[in-house]
Amino acid sequence: QVQLVESGGGLAQAGGSLRLSCAASTRTFNSHAMGWFRQAPGKEREIAAAISQSGGRTYYADSVKGRFTISRDGAKNEVYLQMNSLKPEDTAVYYCAAAITRTTSTYYTTAKQYEYWGQGTQVTVSS
Repeated sequence: QVQLVESGGGLAQAGGSLRLSCAASTRTFNSHAMGWFRQAPGKEREIAAAISQSGGRTYYADSVKGRFTISRDGAKNEVYLQMNSLKPEDTAVYYCAAAITRTTSTYYTTAKQYEYWGQGTQVTVSS
């Protein structure tokens, strides 16, 4: 069982930055690909970014590419989402997710592929 706890959400102005953190309580963190998803009111949950076990491969949704950066720290069992140049349309609840993968280079981009989820952290961007 993997427990994930997100932090770092809050209120930001358009053009500003926030950094989300996700702490994983597992000894096998380095066997998991990680993802950040988001869900805005009335919309489906969507992938924002994903990262492989090794951290060597990353994926970004077109809507965040060039503005968001996903990274991970295996020593701390944490994954991060640095969000720059925020836009009002980035407003959503952001969820951290984890999935065991067989290879170090695999990442997943759909919610159903992830086994473990955090409770979410609210990000609100004002115009």
